[in-house]
Amino acid sequence: MAAESPAMRRVQVAEHPRLLKLKEMFNSKFGSIPKFYVRAPGRVNIIGEHIDYCGYSVLPMAIEQDVLIAVEPVKTYTLQLANTNPLYPDFSTSANNIQIDKTKPLWHNYFLCGLKGIQEHFGLSNLTGMNCLVDGNIPPSSGLSSSSALVCCAGLVTLTVLGRNLSKVELAEICAKSERYIGTEGGGMDQSISFLAEEGTAKLIEFSPLRTTDVKLPSGAVFVIANSCVEMNKAATSQFNIRVMECRLAAKLLAKYKNLQWDNVLRLDEVQAKLGISLEEMLLVTEDALHPEPYNPEEICRCLGISLEELRTQILSPNTQDVLIFKLYQRAKHVYSEAARVLQFKKICEEAPENMVQLLGELMNQSHMSCRDMYECSCPELDQLVDICRKLGAQGSRLTGAGWGGCAVSIVPADKLPGFLANVHKAYYQRSDGSLAPEKQNLFATKPGGGALVFLEA
Repeated sequence: MAAESPAMRRVQVAEHPRLLKLKEMFNSKFGSIPKFYVRAPGRVNIIGEHIDYCGYSVLPMAIEQDVLIAVEPVKTYTLQLANTNPLYPDFSTSANNIQIDKTKPLWHNYFLCGLKGIQEHFGLSNLTGMNCLVDGNIPPSSGLSSSSALVCCAGLVTLTVLGRNLSKVELAEICAKSERYIGTEGGGMDQSISFLAEEGTAKLIEFSPLRTTDVKLPSGAVFVIANSCVEMNKAATSQFNIRVMECRLAAKLLAKYKNLQWDNVLRLDEVQAKLGISLEEMLLVTEDALHPEPYNPEEICRCLGISLEELRTQILSPNTQDVLIFKLYQRAKHVYSEAARVLQFKKICEEAPENMVQLLGELMNQSHMSCRDMYECSCPELDQLVDICRKLGAQGSRLTGAGWGGCAVSIVPADKLPGFLANVHKAYYQRSDGSLAPEKQNLFATKPGGGALVFLEA
């Protein structure tokens, strides 16, 4: 593959217990040996929630947990998928007739998204078949991007089977677009960090065009992920897509208020770019242009001077056409203030003041408050978990990922880590009868991990 494509590494499989176990399971499943293995990591978004699809920069890092796939190309045109987790049933289909069912976000559909994205990029009608065994250790539906890691892994599997070359940026953009086949209107953060991550550094990810900047995190602190144990699959609920649509409607109303050509405006960052003003000034424009009371479809139509039919068919997505209220003011306020916090976070990391950890923690706390109150994407369990983390020594704590469940991320001074982990475990995961909740990778410290890789047997 090209030098800028995700690296291929030759490894002694026997020296890697997880690869060896996967190889043995593959052999027992398919009666053959994998030709190669692909990994793609999950991620934790440190700050910058629900703003990538509005065009704004985010600040994630890859985590060590990942999706790993063992692959064998076959001469037939059949794709056979299996999973080491018995909860996920086997699936097979013709590689030339990829159908993705949006009504049920089943695990194999995420693999099909990545495969279809690469197939369509190269305009291929015939794909070779393959046998694939998937192994993942990212807690599912936890806000750590297990689904995007699977899409990215599948995209890289398909690219490798085809023997084609793409840069990491191209791969990230294709996989971000193809994940929408499942029905979620996401941005591009998850796929970008999965491919572009480098060990030891977080990344500021900017969009249009996609580019990344290393952000050195404070050496005196660690980031701890805590799972609320409330699962949330964003493809299985309308909440995520409603927020995307509320941001789109807010952008159109703000553009109209400022006498801009509003009909082709889709994202809140476009309004700021057209006006050429700061994020702080955009917050003032939002105060002037939008009211805190929810908007109904009729009022949106009056503001834009369009009919209900035009709103439904030309602006709303099929899964938001029946929504009765839209909170435009709150969503725009969150996006512009969160985008400003991301830039502030990066600036503090660069300047490294003495009270750096405290300042970063305050930004994370503000982010959670905005997600909870303005974006309404938290849940009681997440709020309780964030509260516990702060009380027990975190300088800052916030939900991470889409929300409505999933994980919190906390910044914790390194010297407080052992006590912090023990106390949070006891306070949140210990049941009233004294027993502990199932471990399920509920609580762990993490450091920035590397991006997607292809492993060949040495």
